Formats: sequence, structure tokens, C-alpha cells
Amino acid sequence: MVLHARQGCRALRARGGGRTVTRLVYVVAAGENGVIGRDGGLPWRLSSDLRRFKEITMGKPLVMGRKTYESIGRPLPGRDNIVVTRRGGFAPEGVIVADSLEAALKVAEEKARARGADEIAVIGGGEIFEALMDRVERIYLSRVHASPGGDVFLPALDPAEWRETAREDHEAGERDDASFSLVVLDRVAGRS
Repeated sequence: MVLHARQGCRALRARGGGRTVTRLVYVVAAGENGVIGRDGGLPWRLSSDLRRFKEITMGKPLVMGRKTYESIGRPLPGRDNIVVTRRGGFAPEGVIVADSLEAALKVAEEKARARGADEIAVIGGGEIFEALMDRVERIYLSRVHASPGGDVFLPALDPAEWRETAREDHEAGERDDASFSLVVLDRVAGRS
């Protein structure tokens, strides 16, 4: 069943759902040069990081753009997959299609409440990250220690607005193209 986000928005507006009360977070891997994508996919292979991605996002609503969804190729199990697109007729099985970012966030908030999730995970792509940069409260950043070529970039992060609260460094494993650091960044209180 495909649910279009407009179907669930009226009820949220009636309950005052214009503001997200669940923490909005990014879950993203970026090279040292800010690259997050190339030719519709990831510019690296990091199996170790994919396990972390699953741990962070399991049981949470995911908000993503159509191109990100198409690069994944299927709905991610155990999560509400909410895809933002203006493309008419886009209706893959197992996803909620939203025609705007605001509609996607409203549905994500409703799904988070129903699941008891404390976070809504935004997983890409570049345009979605850019549009929500002033509203996100935490970034789960996998800093890939490489600078691959690419055509999609993470928006620049202002160091005055973000505080590193956790870091784990990982050497490249057998199925990883590069070493990487798992970094948690929290927005500095009073900024945005």
C-alpha cells in the first residue's frame, strides 16, 4: 500500500502538528571534501558504516529525496520510508510519498509518535540536507577519510553552531574502501 502524505496532513494540522516535537537528525556519510554522492550512488563502499546506519535508523521514520530512495532501490525494513518528490506517478510499494518537505515532516512526526521514536532521520540527498540545515538538531556523521570525486555535497557546517559530542575512529575493514570516524554533532543551544 502506498500512502500519499497529503492524506495524513489534515489531522496533524488539526492537532497543531505544524511544529516538529521529535528531534530532527541527519544520518550521513561525507568525505573529507564534503562529497556525499556520485552518479546517483555512494562514492565508496563502507560495510562497517552501513551496520551503524542500520542501528541508528532502525524503528524511526526516514525522510529522503526520490534520488536517494532510487539509489537504495527498496524500502528499508523496520523503518517508515518517507520519500519527497514532485514526480507524478511515483508510488513504490512500501513507501509514503510526500509532495513537499513540510508534508514529509508532518507525516514523519506522526509516525515517530506512533512508534515511540525520539528522532526523525533525514538520510539525503543534498537538496534535502540543504533545505533542513537550520532545523536539524543532531548530525550522525560518518567522516570518510578520503576525498573522492562526486556531484552531491553535504552543506558546509558552521563550527560555531555545532559541538562534537562523540567520536569513534575506525580503520578500514576488509569490506571498507577507507577508514572513517563516527562523529555525533549537536547543535549549540540557542543557535539555528
